[in-house]
Amino acid sequence: MISRITALALLVLLLPLLLCLGVLVALTMGRPVIFRQARAGAGGEPFTLLKLRSMSEQRDSAGELLSDSERTTPVGRFLRRSRLDELPGLLNVVCGDMNFVGPRPLLPETIKMKGEAGRVRGEVRPGITGWAQVNGNTLLSLDEKIDLDLWYVKNRSALLDARILIRTILVMIAGERLTASPVRETPT
Repeated sequence: MISRITALALLVLLLPLLLCLGVLVALTMGRPVIFRQARAGAGGEPFTLLKLRSMSEQRDSAGELLSDSERTTPVGRFLRRSRLDELPGLLNVVCGDMNFVGPRPLLPETIKMKGEAGRVRGEVRPGITGWAQVNGNTLLSLDEKIDLDLWYVKNRSALLDARILIRTILVMIAGERLTASPVRETPT
């Protein structure tokens, strides 16, 4: 309940920034401004993830979408690197679909494909940020992220969540980097 109230307060406080970013997205990529996608939540229950849009809808001559890297705009790269694209996720926290910290929500088919690991990962609510995100994120393979998520589920605590939140701020400022052995690393 505290996380939901905190997320609502942050959403109200950050509304001017969110509106400015929304205008920037609309001017550079068009509409819609908010990216919506079905993701697996706690217990594998589907919910609609909200993020600021970071990719255009550019297509090739056959009408197929270009690769993600080709469609990610300079504004989109900035939003992703700074993690500001995640601000609409505060509404997911307010609604109870997500927490501030937890495994990032994956597509339902990815969770299903991972079998028991997907089920265990779903024992906690997904988060806006998580252990995998502060230990390499896009520099990691899906299997490495899943291992980190499973480690988080087994070792989660208020202290670990606080550490992840602090490290998220550092990632927002300094960018992503791999840790020496993120699964074995323990909170200090």
